[in-house]
Amino acid sequence: MAERNIAVSGMVVSYEGLFNVFELYKILDDWQKKHNYDKTEKESIEYVKPEGKYIELKLEPARKESDYVKFVISIHIQMEGLKETVVEIDGEKKKMHEGRVTVTFDAWLLTDYEEAWHTKAGIYFLRLIVDKYFYKIYTDKFLSTLRGEVSELSTQIKSFLNLYKY
Repeated sequence: MAERNIAVSGMVVSYEGLFNVFELYKILDDWQKKHNYDKTEKESIEYVKPEGKYIELKLEPARKESDYVKFVISIHIQMEGLKETVVEIDGEKKKMHEGRVTVTFDAWLLTDYEEAWHTKAGIYFLRLIVDKYFYKIYTDKFLSTLRGEVSELSTQIKSFLNLYKY
């Protein structure tokens, strides 16, 4: 069984106000392409309430770093009370959405995700020893890289959402 090393747990970006949902999706998509993550949409929910539209999206992009290490990021987006509005910006009318958005990030490092070291108990024990004492330097480096990438995405989303503050 692959082991999970948690890099980021429960990092939250919240915003309430005007923003463009499609541009938010585009930022997430562009970031995944830039960093070579495989796009995986785990869940997508959308329904209309009297106070506005509710959208929930769960993404789980992943990237193989080596034959032994894989990066996995869980992105949970909740948008509540979404209402379409038309806003005039610099003399141009643009369709925008008004509501609350919360983006939660979790990230982990999967080691031995192909389960190559699980053939016999002795080999599994050897893998644990190698991971704990010899491969720890590399694991820490991978964790640091993953934390940096999630932080970059979080900052990019914060910057995007703060563009619409008037």
